[in-house]
Amino acid sequence: MTTLGIIGAGHIGSQIARAAVATGYDVVIANSRGPETLGDLVAELGPKARAATPAEAGEAGDVVVVTVPLHALSQVPVEPLAGKIVLDTNNYYFERDGHIDALDAGETTTSQMLQEHLPTSKVVKAFNHIRSGEITTDGAPADTENRRALAIASDFDDAAAFATRFYDEVGFDAVNVGPLSESWRVERDRPAYVVRQNAAELTENLAKANRLP
Repeated sequence: MTTLGIIGAGHIGSQIARAAVATGYDVVIANSRGPETLGDLVAELGPKARAATPAEAGEAGDVVVVTVPLHALSQVPVEPLAGKIVLDTNNYYFERDGHIDALDAGETTTSQMLQEHLPTSKVVKAFNHIRSGEITTDGAPADTENRRALAIASDFDDAAAFATRFYDEVGFDAVNVGPLSESWRVERDRPAYVVRQNAAELTENLAKANRLP
């Protein structure tokens, strides 16, 4: 079974860990404060999960989830993630991260920034436009009518394929936005952001998005 390394144990990271363990993945999860601070979460997750440092989580993961604030991207370890598929959940909140001119001008995306930081990894945008609590409550079996859909974007076909499969395993349809340069379509303040929608509705909202809010 695939081991999922998770760098970032906040609301999104913890919920992805719960969903992953529930579907049979092994999980190695890290935060910025040290493995000893994750005892309660790991106890809840059970024997398929353990706490680690970010570098250890990156090394242990066959696939790695990076779910840290945008201003902390530079702290994500590079070498342990080399060659690996990396799920990026990030969003840009200038109130938290400070203004980033290239993002404000629509010249790049948050996922492209992570890809630049991890040049030999295969970044795929995932789980960024769903509220954290809904990751473990809104999923449904495949072929369920009106099943919720989530978007992916990647420059790598195998990364997009993994994210599509993982979405399905935890209860969601996938809509492929295209390359990372198109991932702005599901960023903050766009029509698809944190709105429950099925695949047809998500596709329609992606098309409605403007490059700048």
